[in-house]
Amino acid sequence: MDLFEILMSLVTLTTLEIVLGIDNLVFISIMSNRLPAHQQATARRTGLALAVITRLLLLASITWLAGVTAPLFTVFDHSVSLRDLILLGGGLFLLAKGTTEIHATVDGVEGEMREAKATSFTSVVSQIMILDIVFSLDSVITAVGMAQQLWVMATAILIAVGIMIFAAEPISRFIEEHVSVKMLALSFLILVGVVLVADGMGFHVPKGYLYFAIAFSMGVEILNLTATKRRRLRAAQQRAESSLADSASH
Repeated sequence: MDLFEILMSLVTLTTLEIVLGIDNLVFISIMSNRLPAHQQATARRTGLALAVITRLLLLASITWLAGVTAPLFTVFDHSVSLRDLILLGGGLFLLAKGTTEIHATVDGVEGEMREAKATSFTSVVSQIMILDIVFSLDSVITAVGMAQQLWVMATAILIAVGIMIFAAEPISRFIEEHVSVKMLALSFLILVGVVLVADGMGFHVPKGYLYFAIAFSMGVEILNLTATKRRRLRAAQQRAESSLADSASH
């Protein structure tokens, strides 16, 4: 490969890793916000560090990755591989976790649940590590198919996760401060869970449809938040003008 091909591969793979890491970053943000405030940032950094280790280990196990799609057994004329089982298990976990979190948020019992069942740092990091394997599997397999040199793939992963570490704090804070955004993020996790379950059962859903739905929903939510902010500013100005008018009249 010449220099131009290497640079193009690096840019393409880095973009791919960032896009495919969005659902992982949302999950890390949701899970870390269940911890006490002083542990949240550490949990996010630990989760993303594990993401680097997991992806590099998967990348180094190219021979194992080649066999992960090999059929293990057949169910109703559908050949089931280890990859299918991993995706199926991860999808079911996301469905359960997303539903539980939505229930706690909608019913307003999130604080009570947190007090009744304390979430440990180790538990959160373990869940992040397990789900990262699920989220990483397809992206690493795709990277192996797109690039010929191991160091290019490893560099793309390191750059992508570095960007995710930089973005994790503001994204987590934004999700926690806006309930509507948090509900949307949890809905994304359920949507990703459905796609993983379908993929594990042999019904492939192109990721482009998934990311288009996420981007469209986020666009609508940004417009909604902007409109809400403008209404609040207008209401505050009206109250200030009313207060000044009352003061002048007295």
